[in-house]
Amino acid sequence: MKKITGLVFLLISFSAFAQQDPLFSQYMFNKLVLNPAYAGSREVLTIDMLDRYQWVGIDGAPRTITVGAHMATRNNKVGLGFYAYRDALGPTVNQGLMATYSYRLLLGTGNLSFGIQAGFKYFDFDWTKMNLENSDYTFNPQDIQRFTPDANFGIYYQSNRFFAGLSSKQLFQNEYGVATVGDKTTYSKLLRHFYGMAGAAFPVDDKIIFRPSILAKFVKNAPLQVDFNASLLFGDIFWIGASYRTEKAIVFLTEFRISEKFRVGYSYDMYLNELQPHNKGSHEIRLGIDLDLYHSRMMTPRYF
Repeated sequence: MKKITGLVFLLISFSAFAQQDPLFSQYMFNKLVLNPAYAGSREVLTIDMLDRYQWVGIDGAPRTITVGAHMATRNNKVGLGFYAYRDALGPTVNQGLMATYSYRLLLGTGNLSFGIQAGFKYFDFDWTKMNLENSDYTFNPQDIQRFTPDANFGIYYQSNRFFAGLSSKQLFQNEYGVATVGDKTTYSKLLRHFYGMAGAAFPVDDKIIFRPSILAKFVKNAPLQVDFNASLLFGDIFWIGASYRTEKAIVFLTEFRISEKFRVGYSYDMYLNELQPHNKGSHEIRLGIDLDLYHSRMMTPRYF
């Protein structure tokens, strides 16, 4: 816990030099949490639940849970949805609920969507979990329990064989905490994050589809992070693939379609940096549900 609480303390005291958004390895199956314009793109009611357990073996390591749903209206022009999340790291807990609206325009062989999310976030810090033994700092904690409004914006294009999107999250950049170290008081705020994603689906033969994708993440005071993914779909039922993340991590992932309505996904992150000796990787489990509320013919498979 000393390593984790020390890390959290530094992030709060020095205005959060690292990315503040939760990390997801199965981003290609969980785009609503990254881009609100994705809402309604599957044309059915889609429910996603995800549980990410990061850095297994390190006390106080990140744990992220998300639950979301989105659907298109009957005319397929408007998408509606929401997602809720809980992201814990040592003594800190971030929670939020975001409502989503998107509007789609027919463009060529695909659809161009514009989306917005609005909601609130709740930040809590449990000072009792801070271990400051043998510290030279004069530490005067102040209450950090705060509700803040926030909004996200995105643009997303999708056809049967291609997708691309741009989005920005935490548009308001609200302050959420204050810490005093010695005679210096610093304020932490949510930094604006930018995401770019793209991917395509290429038939290899009648039963195999090759799908590469990429996700780039940028936030001020942190290095650009890029995920490169390549996966294969076998018989419209079973996805298997791998990703490389520029923070020196390799991800192995899979998704299995149990039935027309239910999908189960799993990913495992293996780190190649200085964290490798101290943890047993990261696990991410996901459940997806597709419900055809309008009783139209469901398109199977859905590559994106």
